[in-house]
Amino acid sequence: MKNLQVSLIIPMKNESDSLAELIKSIEEQTFQPTEVVLVDGGSTDNTIKIAEQFAEKNSKIKLIKQSEASPGKGRNIGIENAQNEWIALTDAGIKLEKAWLENLVEAAVEAPDADVIYGNYSPISNSLFEKCAAITYVSPKRENAIRGKFTASSLMKRIVWQTVEGFPDLRAAEDLMFMESAEKQGFKSAFAPKAEVYWELRPDFASTFQKFSLYSKHNIWAGRAWDWHYGIIRNYLLVLPFIILTIFHSWWWLCGIPVWLAARTAKRILTHRFEFGLKSLFNPLIFGGVALLVLTIDAATFVGWAEAILNKNKN
Repeated sequence: MKNLQVSLIIPMKNESDSLAELIKSIEEQTFQPTEVVLVDGGSTDNTIKIAEQFAEKNSKIKLIKQSEASPGKGRNIGIENAQNEWIALTDAGIKLEKAWLENLVEAAVEAPDADVIYGNYSPISNSLFEKCAAITYVSPKRENAIRGKFTASSLMKRIVWQTVEGFPDLRAAEDLMFMESAEKQGFKSAFAPKAEVYWELRPDFASTFQKFSLYSKHNIWAGRAWDWHYGIIRNYLLVLPFIILTIFHSWWWLCGIPVWLAARTAKRILTHRFEFGLKSLFNPLIFGGVALLVLTIDAATFVGWAEAILNKNKN
């Protein structure tokens, strides 16, 4: 493990509120990267100033400034300028567990045939809203396993990035497309469930709507409607019979709509029972919060979808 040299790559943009905490968590790592490459994608706040201050104090930190760069492009620029064959990836807005990189490297040593090591992630859910958000749109926690493949908690050989020709220059879905390409190319994966990063969720309904409408638009531009949007359409097709029966038969059929929403809400809560407990299902504040977030994300999905269609030439 001591002989393994790792470059840590971090794309960022307008992260003045979170960058200091991330860098502090990097400096506290039990296994230190030999370099940290920060790639700024055109910040308009104090992100660059904060990064420069840390770079002056720590020679491992390198800052690359771009006038404009998506997360995919930022990662590509960072990896291209990295010195080592092993590349660790995370994102701004994240805090690293102290043994995060050590656990990733240990998994790489224990699985010498693996080309990509995927770590774990957890949402920060201190408030009631954050708890509802985690239940609504974060993959559930599983014992001794990762929630799912997550680029911002990963370690890989440079050859993987070279072979798949880098990350797509996109605002969303670029990580999924990269991981799928790596798998199709035959690269082997290993997992490090204890390599944990902590991810801040959006703090309110308005910012959640804004985030998902943006992701929705970029997912459509990436040609991945099947990955997310079609599933929501199928859900709303289940409501259509109730609407038709309401129009042509009785207003009582409208009662089917809250039942449909309650079923979707209960399903999300039940899939997170290992993390938040079964009692969350019977908490009216959590149940109501999750239901409202489900509708918020649905609305954001349709708005982003419409924006993508109307502005497809701007992509």
